[in-house]
Amino acid sequence: MSTFVLIHGGGDVGWSWHLVEAELRARGHDVLAPDLPGDDESKTLADYADAVVEAVGDKQDLVVVGHSFGAFTAPLVADRLSVDVLVLLAGMIPSPGESPDEWWANTGYQSAVEEQAKRDGGLTGSADPFVSFYHDVPRGLAEEAMGKERDHPSRAASAAPWPLDAWPNVPTRFVLCSEDRFFPPDFFRRLVPERLGIVPDEIAGGHCVALSHPKEVADMLAGYAAAASATRIEQ
Repeated sequence: MSTFVLIHGGGDVGWSWHLVEAELRARGHDVLAPDLPGDDESKTLADYADAVVEAVGDKQDLVVVGHSFGAFTAPLVADRLSVDVLVLLAGMIPSPGESPDEWWANTGYQSAVEEQAKRDGGLTGSADPFVSFYHDVPRGLAEEAMGKERDHPSRAASAAPWPLDAWPNVPTRFVLCSEDRFFPPDFFRRLVPERLGIVPDEIAGGHCVALSHPKEVADMLAGYAAAASATRIEQ
């Protein structure tokens, strides 16, 4: 069985993974979903990675998953630990030396949002979080999630260049959400091949798919883990 290291996105907490965690544990896996120290404005991406590495300890057979802004931290963790597979779920794929603050303009994000908003009548990029983030999450669960939001990431983490010189030498998969109204699907269909040289997998759901479709997310993650385990055994 694998140990899944689930890294939450911006403004979020480890709780955002709790439904996926339950699904993975029901399949016999171990799961870690730490809270990143984003409330401290002095903390950097390296500090976020430190917190995750400390939570992992000596656990083995690792699958590291980064959601949204968590994709800035997940590769740092994968670079420091022995990881079977790195998964980005609607993740902000960083480039060496690029800060999170720079990422938006560098990737053409705003133009992608505007183009998709023209197609869907302004749903994409809506200022209403129940429209742009939680449109497919049950209302009560969405309200609970919003009640747990916090000021994260820190200014230091957003402003500093991403510290790696290259992508870690770890098998990497990307999952885009086909109903995402924050990161338009076509945006990632372009960006993932450009930055990672792979074709993204797709899952039906919005940006908060770990809350709206936890079983389907767990199925995909468990599938990646099984494939990675089989490869490791063959080697």
